[in-house]
Amino acid sequence: MKYISGLINLIVSLFVSTIIIYAINFIAGFAGADYSFSNGEVFVIWILMAILVNNCFKK
Repeated sequence: MKYISGLINLIVSLFVSTIIIYAINFIAGFAGADYSFSNGEVFVIWILMAILVNNCFKK
C-alpha cells in the first residue's frame, strides 16, 4: 500500500510540475520574454520542480 501511495504522489507531482513550468513560461511570454528550452534542460527543470512539489505535499 505504501508503494501505491508513493507512486500516486510521484505521478501527481510530475503532472503538477509540468503545469507550473508551462504556466511560468506562458506568463513570461506575455511579459515579452522568449524562452526556448532544450530537451535536457526541460527534463532537469521538470524533475527539480517535481521534487519541490513533492516536498510541499509532505508539509
